[in-house]
Amino acid sequence: MAMKVTAFDGAAYLDSPEAVEAYLAATCEDGTAAEIAHALGVIARAQNMTKLAEKAGMTRQALYKALSGDGNPEFATIMKVSEALGLKLTFVSTQIGRNAA
Repeated sequence: MAMKVTAFDGAAYLDSPEAVEAYLAATCEDGTAAEIAHALGVIARAQNMTKLAEKAGMTRQALYKALSGDGNPEFATIMKVSEALGLKLTFVSTQIGRNAA
């Protein structure tokens, strides 16, 4: 008997600001640019892609393409999407806590 499986959709689990923050932080920790863009896309789907596109001043199709993981969104697009999601980008030194060589 063949086992029936369904595709995993992480968007179903992003039901709180804390879950969104943890998911994005984990992706940013060691993810590639494409993985981070894809993670933003998953978050966008969890929070209604159409409304997010309106907030970001983009079309829904352009947003899907930019955040697919296959796209190569401009930094300005990432900033617009982050702001529309209620997120802000911050940068942290990789040198904090390390001894100078």
